[in-house]
Amino acid sequence: MIRVYIGLIWEILNKLGGVNIPKVEPVINIENVVASATLNQNVDLNAVALAFKNVEYRPEQFPGLVFRLKRPKTATLIFNSGKMVCTGAKSESEAKRAIKKVVKKLKESGIIIVKKPEIKIQNIVASANLGGVIDLEAAAEKLEKTMYEPEQFPGLIYRMDEPKVVILLFASGKLVCTGGKSEKEVYEAIYKLHDLLEKEGLIYYE
Repeated sequence: MIRVYIGLIWEILNKLGGVNIPKVEPVINIENVVASATLNQNVDLNAVALAFKNVEYRPEQFPGLVFRLKRPKTATLIFNSGKMVCTGAKSESEAKRAIKKVVKKLKESGIIIVKKPEIKIQNIVASANLGGVIDLEAAAEKLEKTMYEPEQFPGLIYRMDEPKVVILLFASGKLVCTGGKSEKEVYEAIYKLHDLLEKEGLIYYE
């Protein structure tokens, strides 16, 4: 896994062109992957609720059924329309595996599903530590598409166009990146921001 990410990082740096390797390597963690899927058919949620004791289905409160897995630890919402939303996965592959596992369990319980699920990654949330202290006031002045109102929220909101993500940046050097459609986009965005902060003299290392 480490080799995969090292290769991914080098690929990103080469793609960006002119991006320097940061003085301190950022520590990046994928916190949550949200994936959607469609079965292109209706699903009898009452039958699913009868077949599985551990699911949550209260149609008077919410139209979807919650199907939880222990491995991978995820929660998948299933709707009568056959649409599904999986949350809680720590990687793209884990999200896809979770949806396929839910579909397999439905089939084993007697629910007729004709086609394979069409799966799409909708959002990846990641956290990172850039390893330095950031001057948020200066960053708000020098960087475009930022919002910084410390009296309301301690972090700076930075909107990146390519890849299209939103990053919450804190003075401690920690950040939260949302909106990525792939792990590659997440890594690219964080390395791109880290490089920009160094070039503008906005991050300081002890």
